[in-house]
Amino acid sequence: MAGRIEDYALIGDMQTAALVCRDGTVDWLCLPRFDSHAIFAGLLGTGEHGFWRLGPAYAPGAEPPVAARRGYRGDSLILESEWDTPRGTVRVTDFMPPRDGAPQLIRIVEGVSGRVPMRSELRMRFSYGRVVPWVHKHEGRTVAVAGPDSVWFDTEAETYGKALTTYADFTVAPGDRIAFTISWEPSHKEPPALPEPEQSLVATEDFWREWVEHCTYHGPYREAVVRSLITLKALTYAPTGGIVAAPTTSLPEEIGGVRNWDYRYTWLRDAAITLSSLLRTGYREEARAWREWLLRAVAGDPENLQIMYGIAGERELGEAELDWLPGYEGSTPVRVGNGAAHQLQLDVYGEVTEALHLAHMTGLARNDYASVLQLKLIRYLEDHWQEPDEGIWEVRGPRRHFVHSKVMAWVAVDRTIKLIESGDADGPLERWKQLRDDIHRDVCDKGYDKERNTFTQSYGSQELDASLLLIPQMGFLPPDDKRVIGTIEAIQRELSTSDGFILRYPTDGEDEGVDGLPGDEGAFLACSFWMADDLAMIGRVDEARKLFEKLLSLRNDLGLLAEEWDPRLQRQVGNFPQAFSHVPLIDTALRLTASGAYGG
Repeated sequence: MAGRIEDYALIGDMQTAALVCRDGTVDWLCLPRFDSHAIFAGLLGTGEHGFWRLGPAYAPGAEPPVAARRGYRGDSLILESEWDTPRGTVRVTDFMPPRDGAPQLIRIVEGVSGRVPMRSELRMRFSYGRVVPWVHKHEGRTVAVAGPDSVWFDTEAETYGKALTTYADFTVAPGDRIAFTISWEPSHKEPPALPEPEQSLVATEDFWREWVEHCTYHGPYREAVVRSLITLKALTYAPTGGIVAAPTTSLPEEIGGVRNWDYRYTWLRDAAITLSSLLRTGYREEARAWREWLLRAVAGDPENLQIMYGIAGERELGEAELDWLPGYEGSTPVRVGNGAAHQLQLDVYGEVTEALHLAHMTGLARNDYASVLQLKLIRYLEDHWQEPDEGIWEVRGPRRHFVHSKVMAWVAVDRTIKLIESGDADGPLERWKQLRDDIHRDVCDKGYDKERNTFTQSYGSQELDASLLLIPQMGFLPPDDKRVIGTIEAIQRELSTSDGFILRYPTDGEDEGVDGLPGDEGAFLACSFWMADDLAMIGRVDEARKLFEKLLSLRNDLGLLAEEWDPRLQRQVGNFPQAFSHVPLIDTALRLTASGAYGG
């Protein structure tokens, strides 16, 4: 059975990623890309759907022991786990070297004290656990083949096969180091080169150390910020610059529920806000790569802008259900692909334009087509901003006039006006200033409830929505505006959990809510960080700091966050780790540091 979501560690090579549980089991790995079929899908099923456990041997029928200690080696993505056993202590180092050839997952076992019996148990199942590969020996190496894929298993330890599983039983003493590597290669090609685990370990540590040295943030929350930045870098698909929302699919927003989605794609919204965090912490190359990815993905057709694309810019992300997988803790259906790709979400135009604006303001080398794209996006909005849409949360109910969508349309126009005023683009300045005023007036007239002194989720509705917290952060209204303060306080009253965290919007349990789905969900962590930001902006800095540090306490022992927090079960839920949680963590840390609102 899979572990709790927060029991997992992330390792990756900036093209794909694996999740490693506390007991040394890799329960999730897609090869060769984030969005490829999984060869280990035990996370969404059982051991029959693929896993790789490496740790101390244990008695048949017993539970595998969990590591007594684990952590990343310095500021890297190299995981070190240590077990204390009656016979001694052992360490396992897990990592995926930045790719120069075949993708590899390397695991090095090191004896620390005593003599510890160990076991490697490798069960590869291709196509999300559905296909049992043909496993055989080839020139002394073990290879698993199914269709277009082959996975090569290399180790000095003696291996044997049993019950469609590859085992290695061995003992380590102090100073012993035994490496295990799996490498992927298309099955029609020559075998991948023999791995060099020790050299790869040194190169991987050097890569991360050098990358982290570029971080310009040196405030009191540096540990949390750096770990979040490393996580965002790990979610970046290096060949194209695309950024996945998370490396997983179908980890539930409600345990046992149906809110299970595939996040292994590039949402323009998530990627745009990730770009802003990277720019503000010194990472210009990643920002440049994302901008180039955006220009390729959108191509010459901004009128048909999608809310998400594949990591190489693919447009077709057809949604399907994998009915042979029982789901994480029984949460079905398990989905791959994402049918929301073709939704209309007008707020995306604002997020993209804001990201391009920030890149311009921070001195990123000019790209003329980026300015052309920005102007084309505004021309589209000029004709369509008054339409209803599915909104930031990708509702699967009827389209509405979501307030946040209109606010972000205003942002898109406002930032483009600034671009024209700077002399870096030409456009109908006066006409677009009028458009900016028209959108602003429309939102304030139709999206604001005077009696309750709060903006609402959509025009004419009574419901609130945590995305309204972005109104002051986007500059739509100043923080001291009574309507902003009223909205913040209303969200605190109506969308706050017993823990003080923030829900996205009301849900209706078994009945279909505004999002067209039954069931509930946890507190959305990004929204809770937004609340901390807003509290700081309106002068309630002590309250902001306390909320922020409470949010930091939700991270697992490795500093990682999923999408949501379940206040009833007191555990993380949703896809993991989630870019949309780590980005606002960075932003709030920067804001609180700038205001001096931190303890210690």
